[in-house]
Amino acid sequence: MVYDVGADVAVTVVMPTYNEAANLPRMAEAVLQLPLYGLHLKIVDDSSPDGTGRMAEELAEKYNWDGRRRMSVLHRTEKDGLGRAYVAGMSAAVDEGAEYVVQMDADGSHPVEAVPRMLGTAVASGVGLVIGSRYVEGGSLDEDWGAHRVLLSRFANRYARTVLGTKIRDITAGFNLWSARTLQDVDLHSLDSAGYSFQVELKYKAVRAGHSAVEIPIRFEERTEGVSKMTLRTQLESAVVPVRLRLKHK
Repeated sequence: MVYDVGADVAVTVVMPTYNEAANLPRMAEAVLQLPLYGLHLKIVDDSSPDGTGRMAEELAEKYNWDGRRRMSVLHRTEKDGLGRAYVAGMSAAVDEGAEYVVQMDADGSHPVEAVPRMLGTAVASGVGLVIGSRYVEGGSLDEDWGAHRVLLSRFANRYARTVLGTKIRDITAGFNLWSARTLQDVDLHSLDSAGYSFQVELKYKAVRAGHSAVEIPIRFEERTEGVSKMTLRTQLESAVVPVRLRLKHK
């Protein structure tokens, strides 16, 4: 069951960026228009050469005008993987007092309007993790995804679930809401994954630490601007990480 929630819970949306200048203004507006008084948007920019970091600072100045710190920017000097960017942003969010932290891509693929439902589910049920899932009943993928991408995504999830012995259907999902306590128990800085496999490792370790996960259906959209950051290296890492985790935690 999915619940609604009041507007006063401290929740930070962490959004890593690299060359997302074409997408960031509309994404920031969409997030900050959500009916959640306690919401904060934290951009983690890896020194984007297209000026995304500078644009993020300008947007923060715009949205912080009313005396409320609704948006902030964390600048990183090196591009060393999505996982490292998330560790930096999520750790900062928890240190700043966030009760819940949302992972969200800057390319528009994750439905912003689902955040209140995810937050409501977490608050009402007490779970440590709510996953915006493509692969539970009611979840879907944009029709513009090619058949090979759908097949690869489904295979990656089945492979990771099988190797790790987990019941999470969308363990590779990048749209997740975490309680601060869960992130503290996992110890973000202990994670080994630098790329997209960070999503798998963090979920696996959270469940092993005793935290429950709930999946709610979302529609995953294709990006309309910019290019995907998925590389052969990150795909290979995603194949190796589940095996390494299983061997390490026998």
